[in-house]
Parts: sequence; C-alpha cells; structure tokens
Amino acid sequence: MQQRLLLAAALFVSTTAAWAQVPVPAAKQTKATVLTGATLHVGNGQVVEGATVAFNEGKITYAGPSAGFNAGGTAYEAVNVSGKHIYPGMILPNSQLGLTEIESVRATLDQQEVGMFNPNVRAVVAYNTDSDITPTLRSNGVLMSQVTPMGGMISGTSSVVQLDAWNWEDALVKADGGVHLRWPAMVQQTTDNSPQVQQRRQARQTGLSELEALLAEAKVYKNQKNDRRNLKLSSLGGLFDGSKKLFIHANYGKEIVESIRFAQKAGVKEMVIVGGADALVVADFLKENNIPVVYSGVHALPARAEDDVYLPYKMPGLLQKAGILFCLDYDASLHGTRNLPFIAGTAVAFGLPKEQALSSVTLNAAKILGVDQQVGSVEVGKDASIVVSEGDILDMRTNKISHAFIQGRKLNLTDKQQYLYEKFNGKYNSANKAEVGK
Repeated sequence: MQQRLLLAAALFVSTTAAWAQVPVPAAKQTKATVLTGATLHVGNGQVVEGATVAFNEGKITYAGPSAGFNAGGTAYEAVNVSGKHIYPGMILPNSQLGLTEIESVRATLDQQEVGMFNPNVRAVVAYNTDSDITPTLRSNGVLMSQVTPMGGMISGTSSVVQLDAWNWEDALVKADGGVHLRWPAMVQQTTDNSPQVQQRRQARQTGLSELEALLAEAKVYKNQKNDRRNLKLSSLGGLFDGSKKLFIHANYGKEIVESIRFAQKAGVKEMVIVGGADALVVADFLKENNIPVVYSGVHALPARAEDDVYLPYKMPGLLQKAGILFCLDYDASLHGTRNLPFIAGTAVAFGLPKEQALSSVTLNAAKILGVDQQVGSVEVGKDASIVVSEGDILDMRTNKISHAFIQGRKLNLTDKQQYLYEKFNGKYNSANKAEVGK
C-alpha cells in the first residue's frame, strides 16, 4: 500500500513538472489596458514615436501619439513600456502547426488524407492546441497561423487560428477560407521517350482532366438545389463566388501561369500562389491578374545554377518593387517556424524596407488570408493581438518579447525550451557554486 502511495506521489510530481512546460490559455480580458511610452510599428508602414496603445474587451480603442490619448472615463490599467517597441502579432501562413508534432512518430502526424482530391477535408478539426511547438512561436511574436493540409492534388481547406486556446473552436479566426491545390509538376520536353517518362506525362494529364471535371461539376452543383449534400462538391462552391480562395502551390514560372489560367477558365474568382520561386519571372502576369504570393524560399538555395546566389534573399525586395502583394512563410522544418520574423529580417538586409518587411509577416499576410479587417495591424477597432519587444522584432539579437496579447488576453510566454534552460541552468550553476565553496 505504501509503495502504491509513493508511486502515485511520484507520478503526480512528474505530471506537475510536465504541465509546467505547457502554458494554460489566458483568461478573457477583464480590465482595460493601456501601453505607454513605446515606439509603435502599426504594420501598414507607419511608425509612431512615444506612442500609446489602449485596448478594452479584446479590441484596440486607441493607437497613436500619447498626447492624443483620452481615457474618456474608462479606468485603464497602465503598463509602462518606455523604450520598447509595439508590433502587431505576426501571422504564419501555409503551416502544419498543430497537425504535425514529431516527424518520426506516426501517431503525431495528421496533416494529410489518402487520395488525390480531398476538398472536403478540414485541417482545423485536427488542430492540436496543446502542441509543444506553439509556445515557441509566441515567444518570438508569432500569434496566428494558417493551418494547412498536405498531400494529393487538392489537399483540403485551411483555416486561420490564433495561438492561445483550449480547443480548435476557440482558436478559430477564419474557418475554411482556402482550398489548397498542389499543381502537378511539368514534365520537361526531352528526347527521352522512355515508358517511365510517358507514364509521368500521362499521369499528369489524367490528373488535370479529373481536376477540370471536378471543378466543372462543383460549379454546376453550386447553382442547383440538392436534397442530399455532396461534401466534396459543396466545399468547392465558395471558389466560384469569391468566398473562398484557391491557394495554388507552384514554383516554376510556366506552372504558375498554367495553373492560374486553368483556374480562371474553371471560374475561380480568387487565387493565391504559394511557393512562387519564379514569381519575379512572371511578375507582370501576376500583377495584371491581381494574384498575391505567399513566398516560401527566402532561406532556400537558388532554383537555377546560373541564378545569383543571393536571389532568394533579395526576392521579397524585388517583389515589393514589382508591385506584387506578397507575404512570407517558413517553408522548412516545422520546429523552425518560430524564426518567421528573422526571415523578414534577412529580407531587410537584402533591400526590403524594414516596415515593409514587417508588413510581409503581418498586414500583408492578413490581407492574403482574408482577415485584415480583424488583425494584421495595430489600429482602432481591430483585435488587440499585439506584442511588445525590447528591440527590433525582426533581429534575432534584439527580439526579446516582454508582453504579448491575443484579443486583449495577456499571454504566458513560457515555452518548453525556456523551461529546460532554466532547469539545467539552475542545476549547473548550483554545482559550480558548490565546487567553488570547497
């Protein structure tokens, strides 16, 4: 009996220690809050020195020079952030956050379904709000993510979530706003007519023919009254009235043009290119058709041997000069997505103006994901999803988040890495002190 009690006590202690690594979602804002004395980076290119930002019931009530702030009879709790910087919470597009945890453990992977055409798959219902990765993003100022499925030709639908919630329903910012199409790679025209090459060409053509038929059927289905709902067809209906966007994953210039023309012919209203390694090559076409880009390759190698070795670093600045609406994502390991602000920082070092780089991970991302009326910039009426950094948030040397709020709720910025650092830092410091005392 005593052994059982000891075992239960040990389990309780270990469980408590494990839970200490996972911050509990913050409680709803109950006190009006005002941040004073900081430099405000609005997210739309504007910078306000000596600014004040006030928010109440989860919404921003004032954002501007301190001299212009009037409490209007509301009792605000003042937080002095003098010398620091206020930013909108950053947004991570095209991510499997909450769908993938440990790549080598199959039970933690839920980012794709079998089959080629799964438009009815809703990635958000598999979103895990208890992921150990999520707090590491918040510690660097990333407060929202587009949960995106993978696999097949039509992977499913994505949703935008905020990163402080008990469950996926509470996390939702915008549900099922995008359908994701993985455009099949072209087969290069060569003298090689081997059976393998012919098979690849035939498979590609078959896939595109099936996709064309599916979109045509979905368009007809949308305009009919049906007693029994077809989930695959109904999930595509929003593409034809603009209520959903088609996110086309493509990199090669010819594939980008081909996929956009294909979608336009099918009647799709809103499109976004994801990846876009060759976006600059077809910049005029993208601008003419008003197609934004989620650019994925800032820290990638150039696509061609003859390209400038720094071209991926320069690409955001070049897209800005070309007049293309774009945002940045982190198309590498999921555990590295906390480095999203530093991707934008790299673009600054290679020609993109600093405030435009901030927009590329805040307001531009919000516009492309269709949530810019709610988040993406520090403006009156929007959600109080903001962060306070001791220095430049895009520089890994000065990105030190002191405060973060989602919809006015103050976040616990502890994460697993910080917990382990403090644990073992204390251990070895104690050991060193004991050694010195001998």
